[in-house]
This record gives sequence, C-alpha cells and structure tokens, in this order.
Amino acid sequence: MEEVDVEPSTTLIPGAGFYQKHLGFEWGPGDLIVYETNYKLQGNESCSPSVHIVRRDEDICSPILRKLFSESHLIFVGLQKIKEDVPSKNKKSQFVSISKNYRSVIRACMEELQQNAGKRSHDTHPVSILLAIELIWNLCEVLFIDAAPAGSLLLQLLDWVRLHKSDVDAKAREVLQSDSPAQHQSYWDVVISLVLQGRTDEARQVLSKQASLRAESSSVFKRMDGLLQTMPIFNPTGTQTLTEFEVKWRHWHEECDRCLQDNTFASNRHLETICKILVGDEDTLLEQKELLSTWYHFLVTRLLFTHPTIKPPDLHYYAQSSMNMFLGPRASPEPLDIILLSAFEFDLHQVIKDCSIALNNWWFVAHLTDLLDHCKLLQSHNLHFGSNLREFLVLEYASGLFTHHSLWQLAVDYFDHCPEFGRVYLELQIERVPLDTERKAIKVLRICEDRQMSEQVRSICKIMAKRALRNNRLGSALSWTIRAKDAAFATLISERFLQDYSNKGSFTDLDLLDNLGPAMLLSDSLTFLGKYREFHRLYGEKRFSEAARLLLSLMTAKIAPRSLWMTLLTDALPLLEQKEVIFSVDQTYELMSCLEELNSGTKHSNLTDQDEDIESTKTELLRLALARNLTMAIVKEGTIET
Repeated sequence: MEEVDVEPSTTLIPGAGFYQKHLGFEWGPGDLIVYETNYKLQGNESCSPSVHIVRRDEDICSPILRKLFSESHLIFVGLQKIKEDVPSKNKKSQFVSISKNYRSVIRACMEELQQNAGKRSHDTHPVSILLAIELIWNLCEVLFIDAAPAGSLLLQLLDWVRLHKSDVDAKAREVLQSDSPAQHQSYWDVVISLVLQGRTDEARQVLSKQASLRAESSSVFKRMDGLLQTMPIFNPTGTQTLTEFEVKWRHWHEECDRCLQDNTFASNRHLETICKILVGDEDTLLEQKELLSTWYHFLVTRLLFTHPTIKPPDLHYYAQSSMNMFLGPRASPEPLDIILLSAFEFDLHQVIKDCSIALNNWWFVAHLTDLLDHCKLLQSHNLHFGSNLREFLVLEYASGLFTHHSLWQLAVDYFDHCPEFGRVYLELQIERVPLDTERKAIKVLRICEDRQMSEQVRSICKIMAKRALRNNRLGSALSWTIRAKDAAFATLISERFLQDYSNKGSFTDLDLLDNLGPAMLLSDSLTFLGKYREFHRLYGEKRFSEAARLLLSLMTAKIAPRSLWMTLLTDALPLLEQKEVIFSVDQTYELMSCLEELNSGTKHSNLTDQDEDIESTKTELLRLALARNLTMAIVKEGTIET
C-alpha cells in the first residue's frame, strides 16, 4: 500500500526577533529560509532573542566529493543513451557494468577521503557515509541489477562480504610476514576469519604453518586440510547442475559432521571450532561475533555452511533471523541495518525511502533509482504529485547542484533527462544562477539557446546589456541587446553611441558597428547608427560619391533623427567643397530642401545666444557651399549634355 506524501511540519524557534515572536524555517535546495510567524509567546516565558546558525550541507563544498559528482555525471549521461530496442540480455550486462562503474567512482573517492582523514581526524564522517553507500549499492547490484539465481547468489554475497571486510587481508599479511607466523597472537583469528569468508585455500595455506611445527598432531591437521580442500564450491560456468552440487555438498557436510561426532579434533580446540563452523553450528558462529563484526557477515557465513543453494525469495527469512540472533533482544538495529534488511526482503521502495531519510544528500538515491528504473524495476511506483519516483529524486539532486558555483552545469543534463518536469525546473533554476562574469553569462545563454528557452535568453541578455551600459561599455551592451532582440533597448544604446560620437567626434567599437549586418534592422535608431557609421567608413576610404548618396538617403528617407540633421548637413560640407563635383543638381536641391525644412521648424528655446550664433553661421556656410556646388553641378551637367 502506498503512503500518502505529506508536508513536513513547521518547526518553531521560540522568542527570537525584536518582537519576541516565534520563527519558522524551511529548507531550500541548499539554503535555509528563516521567517517570523504570528505566534506570540504565552504566559511568562522569556528567553533571549537569539537565532541558531544552521550550517548548510558541506558535501557539495568538498573537492573530493565534487569529483564524485562530476564523474558520476558522465556515467549517468552514458546510461541515458542506452537504446530501448537493445535486447534485454545485452542490456543486463550493460547495466551491471554501469553499476560497477558507479561503485568504482565511490571507492576511488572513499580511498582519497581515507587518506585525508589520516591527516584530519574530523573528516571520518564522509568516509563512513561513502562506505555505507558502497555497501548498499553493491548489495542492490547483486540482488536487483544482476539478479543472481540460486548457487551464483551465495558466491556474489561472499564477494560482497569479502570486499567490505578487508581487514582480514591486512591481518593475514601481518601474521605471514612475522618471524614465527604460527606463534603470532592473531594466527588463529586469521585462520578462522578466512574460513568464515569461505576462503578455504588461503586458510589451508596459513594452517600449514602450524602443521609443520606440530609433527605429533600432523594427522589431525591433515584431516582438517582434507575437509577444507574438498569443500564443494558451485561453479556457475561449469557443467555441474545445481542438484548435483547439492548432493556433493551434502556428502561433504555429513563427513564434517562425522568428524565432529567422532571427536576427531578434540585434541585441538581451534580445529574443533573450525569444524563446528564447517557444519554451520549457529552457537559457534555467534561466538565469532568479534571476527564477523556484522550481522550480514554472519548471515552470509551461515548460508555458506548450511544452505549454499539459497534462492532469492528465501533470503528474507534468513536475513531477519540472522539479524535478530546477532544483535540480540536488547540491541536495536541502526538505519544501515534496516536498509540492508529491506534489500534482503526485496523491498526496493523501502530501501530508497530509508536511504533518502538516512543519507545527507540526494546523490545516492537519485543515481541508484535512475539505474533501477532503466532496469524496469520501478515502473509500478508513481507519486501523488504527478512525477514518478525516479524523476522526483533526480530533480531534487539536480536542484541541489544548482546551488554550487560550478556544479550547476552538471545539473542541466539531469534536468534534460526528466521528461515531465525537467524543463520547468531548469527554467526556474537557470534564472537563479548569478551572472558574475560575462564568460559565465555566455555559458548560461548557450544552454538556454540550445533548448529554445527564448524567455530566459531575453532575460539574460537584458541583464547583461544593462550591466554593460551602467559601466559605459556600449559595444558589449549593444551586442547583448541584439542577442535579446530588444528594440527599445537597442534604440537607447544607439542614442548613447551617437551622443558619445557627438562628444568625442569618433565612434567606438568599430568592429561591432561595421559588422551589424541584418541586426541593424532591429530598430530605426540602430539602422541609422549602422548606416551613419557606414557613411564615415566610405568617406574614410575616399569613396565620396557612395558616401554622398548614403548621407542624402539617411535624410530624405527620414531614417536620421531630425535632431541630427544639422550634424549630417555639416558632414556634407567637406564633400560640397571638393574640387570634383560630388552632389548632382538634384541631390543639391534635396540638400537645400532639407536645410530649409530644418530652419523652418521650431527653434530650440534653451539655446544660448552663442549657440544660436554658431547655428546661424553653420546655416550660412551650408547655403554658400550648396549654392556654389549647385552652380558647378549645373555647369558640369550642362557640359555633359552638350
């Protein structure tokens, strides 16, 4: 039965703030929002108005864990590329390989953290969390992803235990490298530990050190060596059937039991203990708690010597009883124990739920759930608010990444692979990315452009354009405005360019202005700016006839603002005074018409007497130049006609 998702209860901090009101708080993806409530203190309560600082999750700030996030992102993206039409047999091997890749990344980060933990003792907490994560993931790989059948199942569980109980190897090396291994205080602990893990060949090798010293009891050691040597181990790739293996194992087990009944090893209590382990005596196994260290190690060892062909559906019974026997009635299980037990019970959703509660970030549950979903193991579970479990967890994880100054780029791919709500989340989160630098803004912009997020593109461009304009970087402001396709802002910046030209007598950002292309059509002012700059370029290249035609068209087509007509007419003066006639008769008449239209318009009341004198002088000079040019043009055109 599915549980109804409920909102977490509000937690109140009493008596904080100027008015002694309760405070409420809510967690965001990476921050804490604290706010005043309308709850007032009751009775004679009094307390100091203080607020506790709650540290945000530091995992995302750790350089080593950032490596985990980055490398697992590549694996995640690769997993999404596996095609649906690939045969399921081939898919299974791919999924197992991907699972191993995830675990190798976890182990690499764990080893690096362990090295650092040796230098800083307070860094052991992330190591223990990664150890637990790798332990759970490995078990889920065995039970769900690889879905090992009877026979193979126990072999994989043995590998799982051996991988996570590696202190046996270190202790064995210490014993074997000592001057007298058989006399070492940890000698028998090593032998028994190897037997508990089913490593019979290694146990025989260590046991031979003791046998060579005790000639009088060599027959007893040989007998134990024979039992360990003949212990049947199922070979999944061999020709032997599971039934044949069970018969062979039962014969071997009966032989071990006979040795125990005959008191074959009564002369050596250690060998007798080993023989009791081989027959699966539960009391003897429980006496080795210190060597086993965990109930799940006890479970696997118990199965090895009592039920090596365990089938997946029967695991939950042995898991529950092993945990109860190992922990005893007084001890209560840890969160890790409950998660592992849920896995042994094949309750995937409970595993994910408990991990979400117990672990301090969403990385593990998001990636594991995504992989399990690809294995078609989570299809039946949908949440009440519309998204499936896989998408919900991936969205939560990606939202957390967006709070980091560099990891936010990884989150984009996670949102891309959430078909239902991914784009909505991305649109909301991308607007919160601080555009600290132009380089970062271009990265964000490219992401939005690639996904046709037009509204966000305009927003980013306008923000950057305004920032550039405030810093008087007109070229950058115009470039961002063109990308935003904002006509009003393009007009404003064009006017600033022209104002800057009026003050300095030259244009800035020539590369941009010379290559506006179709972008100049965004607004009339920008069109004029582009064409006016083109006029100056033609004039500079001494292409006077083209420059003259362009200048005249800017005025006659009413593209140029009326306020700049005098400036344009003044720009025509050098062309009018050339030895060669540039303006034709008709063009000269048009210029005269523009000048008269300008003078017949309303005068600026805010002009000083000096400014009026200057304007009057310019007008007289222009009239004189136009009259002279008209005379020369008439003569020239008349001569040509003749």
